[in-house]
Amino acid sequence: MTRVIDSHLHVWDLGLSEYAWLGPQHGPIFRTFEPEEAVAELSAAGVDGAVLVQAEDSLRDTEHMLAAGDRFPQFVGVVGWVALDDPRAAAEQLDRWQEHPGFSGVRHLVHNESRADFLDLPAVRASLADLARRGLAFDVPDAWPDHLARVQGLARDLPDLTVVVDHLAKPPRGTAALEQWRRTLEAVAAQPNTVAKVSGLYTDAAPHTVEALEEVWDVALTAFGPDRLMWGSDWPVAVLAGGYAEVTAVLRELIGRLSEDEQSALLGGTATRVYRLS
Repeated sequence: MTRVIDSHLHVWDLGLSEYAWLGPQHGPIFRTFEPEEAVAELSAAGVDGAVLVQAEDSLRDTEHMLAAGDRFPQFVGVVGWVALDDPRAAAEQLDRWQEHPGFSGVRHLVHNESRADFLDLPAVRASLADLARRGLAFDVPDAWPDHLARVQGLARDLPDLTVVVDHLAKPPRGTAALEQWRRTLEAVAAQPNTVAKVSGLYTDAAPHTVEALEEVWDVALTAFGPDRLMWGSDWPVAVLAGGYAEVTAVLRELIGRLSEDEQSALLGGTATRVYRLS
């Protein structure tokens, strides 16, 4: 029986940390989302577990997620943060995080970086090489348009590092740039150590429906194949697209068109392998 794993879920506490990207302009998601609320959403949707993913480049955010993982077995993995541009500090932080059996990978909010070449910095590359030696994955969020081409070079230069492209790199659905996104994503997918998440595909330019997502879904499926794709809700950002149940239903309908083995990969197999989930 397929274990259904949401590969991309957040919890955040506005009383604990700043989350500088989040503000009143984000409406209903500008509030604290507790682990208990996330667990309730998973249960209601029939999802067996989830990977918690960092929402801030801070140690506090990672500590918060690891603590949630200690309390709730539904959180089967944690993708946290380390100071990648300081290899010594990053190594010390990784040693600390890896004391938790659920620690699964690292992410950095590159789309909020003032340094456009962040992924190419020698210090960052040294830290990512260490990540590869430890068998940890590296998630890259919102890579289009500024960082997706750099992801290709990163994956090529560090073939032992599993590079996860979150949210299909945020395809510019409903715009003329979609063809360029497709070509760049296909170049990234040509690197065998890359994986992508069908998640967070919300945009003001196009609705979040099965019909509206078919184009980018077909691109991703052809480029990566089911064994290198995983689904994720991107909750609580999913609230902006109708909520956990609505977003999950759309993705499950697309996945349901595949063979049983392909569904198994997308629903949980790929996430289990990439994040070394027990």
